[in-house]
Amino acid sequence: MTRIAIYPGSFDPPTRGHEDLARRAVGMVDRLIVAIAINPNKQPLFSVEERLAFLSTALGDDPRIEFASFSGLLADFAREREAHIVVRGLRAVSDFEYEFQMALMNRRLNRDLETVFLVPAVDLTYLSSSLVREAARFGGNLEGLVHPMVQEALSARFRT
Repeated sequence: MTRIAIYPGSFDPPTRGHEDLARRAVGMVDRLIVAIAINPNKQPLFSVEERLAFLSTALGDDPRIEFASFSGLLADFAREREAHIVVRGLRAVSDFEYEFQMALMNRRLNRDLETVFLVPAVDLTYLSSSLVREAARFGGNLEGLVHPMVQEALSARFRT
């Protein structure tokens, strides 16, 4: 049986932390689907197509990684893609309660779906897309926080 995992997120924008988790996760499975979750309640900075391009550029050198987007329930998307594992990152204890509830709900909706939590690299623990957007908005140095393509796109987006 092929072990297929989904690494879902908004990835707005993808960070080096996202890349780190994806690269480590793909080592545990046969195929990893990095999937942009489309949330109608959020107003993303970048379009789905832009985020998919960022992810593909940053991670596309591994043929075991696939890129997709989905709307609706993750449990349904996993069933459609025959995935049985969800990969999520835990940066801090504060992430755990929300992620634990989501894992339980996903398993309730799809009894074949297990969630695996990965801890980011120590030097990336603090990193989040929202912090990157905020730093970019005010001209902060993003070197080492995001792929150069993402850094260029953020600079262009906030250039006034």
